[in-house]
Amino acid sequence: MKLWQKESTAVSEIIERFTVGRDKEFDLLLAKYDVQGSIAHVTMLGEVGLMTKEEATKATQGLAEILETILDSRFTIDPGVEDIHSQIELLLTQNIGDTGKKIHSGRSRNDQVAVDIKLYLRAEVLIIKDEVKKLFGLLISQSEKFKNKLIPGYTHLQIAMPSSVGLWLGAYAESLVDDMELLAASYKITNKNPLGSGAGYGSSFPLNRKRTTELLNFRTLNWNSIYAQMSRGKTEKIVSTSLSSIAATLGKLAMDCCLYLNQNFAFISFPNELTTGSSIMPHKKNPDVFELIRAKCNRIQSIPNELTLLLSNLPSGYHRDLQLTKEILFPAIEELKACLELIQLMLSKLSVRDNILDDKLYTYLFSVEAVNELVNKGTPFREAYQQVGNLIDKGDFRFDYQNKLNHTHEGSLGNLCNDAIKKEMSEVLARFT
Repeated sequence: MKLWQKESTAVSEIIERFTVGRDKEFDLLLAKYDVQGSIAHVTMLGEVGLMTKEEATKATQGLAEILETILDSRFTIDPGVEDIHSQIELLLTQNIGDTGKKIHSGRSRNDQVAVDIKLYLRAEVLIIKDEVKKLFGLLISQSEKFKNKLIPGYTHLQIAMPSSVGLWLGAYAESLVDDMELLAASYKITNKNPLGSGAGYGSSFPLNRKRTTELLNFRTLNWNSIYAQMSRGKTEKIVSTSLSSIAATLGKLAMDCCLYLNQNFAFISFPNELTTGSSIMPHKKNPDVFELIRAKCNRIQSIPNELTLLLSNLPSGYHRDLQLTKEILFPAIEELKACLELIQLMLSKLSVRDNILDDKLYTYLFSVEAVNELVNKGTPFREAYQQVGNLIDKGDFRFDYQNKLNHTHEGSLGNLCNDAIKKEMSEVLARFT
């Protein structure tokens, strides 16, 4: 079944196979949203007189029954049916008769799929928001738990200054705050209704687009009918940008964990059941989960660029190119959710080695502390720097760091400011409305 097909129209099988592509696979993810959009549209049609009240009621009841089969995972797209929109209209017509043929009045598949994708992305963004919120809470909790566990800090992968596991994990918690700023912005843009824009040029029917906006709980409309169509693809790209920012944070954290688990660092460890072994080296505890999170998150960061290349030379109006946004973005959403779930599992089981900085490898980690100690006693900074530098060059530098790491300023070892970071996150979360 094709909504556009006329009796005299026949399409080559190879053309149909190529143009449909993987669309049915991803259309199943949109099924419940297609029904929700149709229920709102039909309700509005009944209110403006394009369907009778009885017809609208009959159609919405029929659509509700189809929605139940979707929620119960009993729904499929039949062979020979082109897409999700065709399947639902076909089922409805089979179930309630010719009234089912009236539900497409005043809309096009263009605005139909646009509203489906907006509803899908809105729901998925909220799921990701909740997962990021949980990861944020875990990072803050573990930051507080391990705030007195000292580790080296690095610049250029060279030992730099004393750090702590609390300071390290708190940094990633604050990184998620900025990531959520982007996610909240993408949610606001996604939460606009394109339904009723038709093929991009509106309709001569007296549609009430504000009513469908209300019924679908959108914040507002995409007002201009041409822009409503132009928002297709652009919305996906904006959402992907926010997801790529989260992925960048996860990927960097995963890389740190791979390093710190390495035997040459050996700062952290995880239970055996969360790591994997080698087929020939019995001592191995491989950080496969973190390596795959790193790899998957690197791929997710490529999605905005891939969408840019897909969209960059398109003029206004609908183009079939836009069909491919689904197969680019939808799997990335599932991958990111999996990465968020697994990194929470791993970090909840984190262990940290004691007395890491007692190792002589980290002697020079305290050079800045020694310089500052001299400065506090009245030595000018440049002279203090030279004195400590000369001791290092001669191999005579020693510094007993115990009880001398007096870092008090905001965001330092002794003042993590996790409560302030939590406040920032609460303010961002309030914007998901």
